[in-house]
Amino acid sequence: MLLTGNAFGATPSNPALNSRKNIIFFLVDDLGWADLSCYGSTFHETPAIDALAQSGVRFTHAYAACPVCSPTRASIITGRHPVRVGITDWIPGQNIESNPISRFLHIHDKDQLPLDEITFAEVLKQNDYQTCFVGKWHLGDKGFLPTDQGYDVNVGGFSRGSPPGGYYAPFRNPYLPDKMPGEYLTSRLTDEAITFINQRDPHRPFLMSFCYYNVHTPIQPDTRVIQHYQEKAALLKGDTPTEREHAGQTRLRQDNPDYASMVAAVDTSIARMMKALKEQDITDETIIIFFSDNGGLSTKKTAGPTCNLPLRAGKGWLYEGGVREPLIIRAPGISEPGRIVNIPVVSMDFFPTILELCNVTPKTLPPLDGTSIAGLLQGNLPTTDRTFYWHYPHYHGSTWTPGASIRHGRWKLIEFYHLETVELYDLQNDPGERNNLVDAYPERVEELRRRLSAWQKRMGAKMPVDKS
Repeated sequence: MLLTGNAFGATPSNPALNSRKNIIFFLVDDLGWADLSCYGSTFHETPAIDALAQSGVRFTHAYAACPVCSPTRASIITGRHPVRVGITDWIPGQNIESNPISRFLHIHDKDQLPLDEITFAEVLKQNDYQTCFVGKWHLGDKGFLPTDQGYDVNVGGFSRGSPPGGYYAPFRNPYLPDKMPGEYLTSRLTDEAITFINQRDPHRPFLMSFCYYNVHTPIQPDTRVIQHYQEKAALLKGDTPTEREHAGQTRLRQDNPDYASMVAAVDTSIARMMKALKEQDITDETIIIFFSDNGGLSTKKTAGPTCNLPLRAGKGWLYEGGVREPLIIRAPGISEPGRIVNIPVVSMDFFPTILELCNVTPKTLPPLDGTSIAGLLQGNLPTTDRTFYWHYPHYHGSTWTPGASIRHGRWKLIEFYHLETVELYDLQNDPGERNNLVDAYPERVEELRRRLSAWQKRMGAKMPVDKS
């Protein structure tokens, strides 16, 4: 996917592109495709995010570059595939060579984002942007923190992928000093983000990456709203349904009050952030991007806390439930409010999109694996199908075993290296990936396998090696 331009027609000619917009990138950890009301949830309630979707563009086929967090985060900030960056598993990953179920040797990848990678924060900072990072980083510790990768300010970001002290103070976070005992983490991060907005230099544009620790484990409820969701859950009939997924179990209904309250905490934060923009009179000068780093945690040895139906499986898996994400972009003066886009896009696309929307053109950039999707915000359509690749050669706690996948047009192929099996799905007619067509379309299978193998060789992807 070596793409660097706008694949969706000519660059939008809207004069708003000639001004430097502010950017707020909201990234929610482990939020599932179906976790929002505007994506079909009836148990979770997200009025602020729904309003954001109504005022912006909602994407139905937006993909993370990996079904786990760190690789996707690296792909977002660099515009490059996790395989190219060298981060293909969550940091530091799960080394299970001693586990008898693992037939492959552990694949070692990088435990920090290399400093020679160029981030969109660095590019915008070089173009007079004020840059602020809030929340979960998970791309390295000292020497590799947000402030080493283009951000002027870092609030709460370091090497840990889940909050070490949980969601209530004391946080045990070296980059987020405790203030009030029992303070809720998401509320505190929102306070800090609003303080930055209120105290920024109003004469210069800003970039804020607000990366929530929610809704990652530990699943700890927001006590302000938990009773409401407990009452909703009590109205549901029967035990939570589950189904077997290979060696794991998948949750088939959203009915977890604790998890729902954590989704609600994000929604409350979004409402507060939008209010802060309005009070500063910069709502129409600020581009909002809302995304998740991987699928919702639905599949584990025992069922996870959420459900991604109609999509299959969840975090850690290369089925749609593990890699398809909610994506909302609000670009005032550029996007058409309420538009729904069904064209597939991927997390590497954000880097070139942000540069185009901010009218920033770097003199030099390394090869990017994303393409600007700014044209989609105005309704421009692609002229050809893109090909998307996923390479996840690691074992994961969701019971996933090493594999890779490819999507081209309507077709999705998944290779399971540990199981020595291949699956083929027609996503147009079978978005839930229930009908394996591998025997019905052998030529299609071979074509996609060749494409995937050729891409892996071009990228220098590390392949699983048997222990024997």
